[in-house]
Amino acid sequence: MSRQPREGGASRRQPPAPPRGARTQRTRSSSRFRGWLRHHRAMCLDSARRLLRAPIGSLLTMLAIAIALVLPAALWLALDSARLLDAELEESATLTVYLEHQVDEGQAGRIDEAVEAHEGVSRTRLISAAEGMAEFQQALGLADALGRLEDNPLPASIVVVPVDPAPEAVRQLAGELEALSGVDEVRLDLAWLERLRHLAELGSRLALALAVLFGLGVLLVVGNTIRLAVESRRQEIEVVMLIGATHGFVRRPFLYSGAWYGLGGGLLAWGLLALGNQWLALPVSALAASYGATFTLPQLGPEGSATLLLCSTLLGWLGAWIAVSRHLAEVRPR
Repeated sequence: MSRQPREGGASRRQPPAPPRGARTQRTRSSSRFRGWLRHHRAMCLDSARRLLRAPIGSLLTMLAIAIALVLPAALWLALDSARLLDAELEESATLTVYLEHQVDEGQAGRIDEAVEAHEGVSRTRLISAAEGMAEFQQALGLADALGRLEDNPLPASIVVVPVDPAPEAVRQLAGELEALSGVDEVRLDLAWLERLRHLAELGSRLALALAVLFGLGVLLVVGNTIRLAVESRRQEIEVVMLIGATHGFVRRPFLYSGAWYGLGGGLLAWGLLALGNQWLALPVSALAASYGATFTLPQLGPEGSATLLLCSTLLGWLGAWIAVSRHLAEVRPR
């Protein structure tokens, strides 16, 4: 009995299967990425809950970080006040051009126009000899004694406001103005401006040094706290490393804890600075009013607040990373 071939068995071929490698790879990559995000979110929330379970210890750690951040931030605000004062004083930096005694009012006006046309001069104010004597009498309160003088000994003068208040530029401008015809002398007093700038530079370097020192203090505080947390969970870390967990997986919750410590310390530092500003605002305003001026303490503002919080969070994260990396190198699963 002959075996009948199946209908179309040899001639019919199965179509080739479509390639699935790229699609599978994309699926695996997206799944890994979603898993990575889920783990980050879970570790972020879990680290926050662990801090809330020990509120006193967490608050003390954040307070230590806040105190370390307040000092350089307060010094930075003080330097900001000095910079504002420096800008106001620079605006008042002037030269006084004394004219020769034989110069009359017409010649003084022409000299004033020539001085004002100089490229390094912002504006000028001509003071005649009579106006100078009146201001001198009013300032000294010697109107009766000075009124007995037969001749006015004061020359006409021109008050010059320079475009560039830098000491070098002002000195150069004074030399050029002194060479003009009819000018007897040019006087300028830049010693106070140079002293103020030296003090501002010293304060900037001091603020930078304090910021570095207290930044290291924040790293030590966070690092010591995270080190204790690593030691308390040492057995848990050994178990997860035995089943194949990477250092990045183990390090992640501690990094979030350090970031939470830094953010909390930054918020406390921001609050302490705001309270200090409110506490000192009234005495500072009263002191400025006694000198006939208005002055308000500078505040951090949105940009400064964001910088403070970002720096504190990064310092907490970095301190945790250093502490965990160091101790993970010593952990050997048994």
